[in-house]
Amino acid sequence: MSDVELVLRSTRVITPEGARAASVAVSGGTIVAVRPHDAPVEPGARLEDVGDHALLPGLVDTHVHVNDPGRTEWEGFWTATRAAAAGGITTLVDMPLNSLPPTTTVGHLRTKQDVARPKAHIDVGFWGGALPDNVKDLRPLHDAGVYGFKCFLSPSGVDEFPELDHDQLAASMGEIAGFGGLLIVHAEDPRELAAAPARGGPRYADYLATRPRVSEDTAIEGLIALARRIGARVHVLHLSSSDALPLIAAARREGVRLTVETCPHYLTLTAEEVPDGASEFKCCPPIREAANQDLLWQALADGTIDCVVTDHSPSTADLKTADFATAWGGISGLQLSLPAVWTAARARGHGLADVARWMSTHPARLVGLDRKGAIEAGRDADFAVLAPDETFTVDPARLQHRNRVTAYAGKTLSGVVKSTWLRGQRIVSEGEFTAPSGRLLERKN
Repeated sequence: MSDVELVLRSTRVITPEGARAASVAVSGGTIVAVRPHDAPVEPGARLEDVGDHALLPGLVDTHVHVNDPGRTEWEGFWTATRAAAAGGITTLVDMPLNSLPPTTTVGHLRTKQDVARPKAHIDVGFWGGALPDNVKDLRPLHDAGVYGFKCFLSPSGVDEFPELDHDQLAASMGEIAGFGGLLIVHAEDPRELAAAPARGGPRYADYLATRPRVSEDTAIEGLIALARRIGARVHVLHLSSSDALPLIAAARREGVRLTVETCPHYLTLTAEEVPDGASEFKCCPPIREAANQDLLWQALADGTIDCVVTDHSPSTADLKTADFATAWGGISGLQLSLPAVWTAARARGHGLADVARWMSTHPARLVGLDRKGAIEAGRDADFAVLAPDETFTVDPARLQHRNRVTAYAGKTLSGVVKSTWLRGQRIVSEGEFTAPSGRLLERKN
């Protein structure tokens, strides 16, 4: 008797070689074969034929702020992972800040893991944090299984997670490079931000002026120089300035170990469309103009930008005031990231294989999740079943996020997630969820 337990069949399976009709055989939560579409199904195996719906690898989101414990009223593991599952995401890596305590010591990591374990509907890993005073904690955190270390070059927005100055950045980067770790960086230069116009109020144009592109460009230029000198592996978070792309491309040609992400909101929303007072669009760095967005898409297509992740950074609704200067900066994107990106990608001539590469394969590769990110033998049987041609209008009341504030309210998007599968088990289907079955992941030593 064959040990194949499940076969998922689709006319559009998104494999590393592209889309094709296929049957995917699963045993023990692992993909064991990708077969021809009409391959016979073993006796005793269950067949799930999704017809013409696309079968994608479960998405991997390496930039999520869950805020649990401590600011659970902003977002918690129960709601965040439900929202992720509803959007076809099967793995997330949680950022070290906005929770209390932040993930800056092994003890703090264990506290967060204890909170997450019973609530996780999908698999969850963790980033550590690099602060001015915790260089001594970086190696222990690495040994405890975090996937890398986040730092800020400008104020983070929360007092318990201060930014690094140049010398502190060099010290943390050197320590992390010494044990082969990864440093991920919020790259905005504080001097350029201080020199920008200080404007408050409801006008988005005024807010945009306070965070100019040069703040990103200068920070990235300095980061590249330091990474080149130290020989470190670094990752630029949430790139929004297209002006930095030539610097990034040149550094990579020189052999600097640099990777880059951008986010759905930079690819799908533009400064020109943001209404006055609509701080649900506020994030740092900001959503920029349409011409800037075009260049980000070009960089995705040519590989200068590696991946697309959400930077899901929610807050309670009362913190999203009509004054852009004081409103919390963050966009909630977990549930809508796949349809938002697919809607824009197909309009620009990209296919689902591109989306899977940007939102699953490359994020998994970034953090070394070799069992995630692709539909091929030996990987976890994590899938998103997508009806790519169906459309829906975003209704905030239908979101699973704890606080249903979204910049996509009222927008019509293409791509309806029909079901999501984790290690061969369907965890959400047509809005119905199973009990939490996610695992806590640790980086392999």
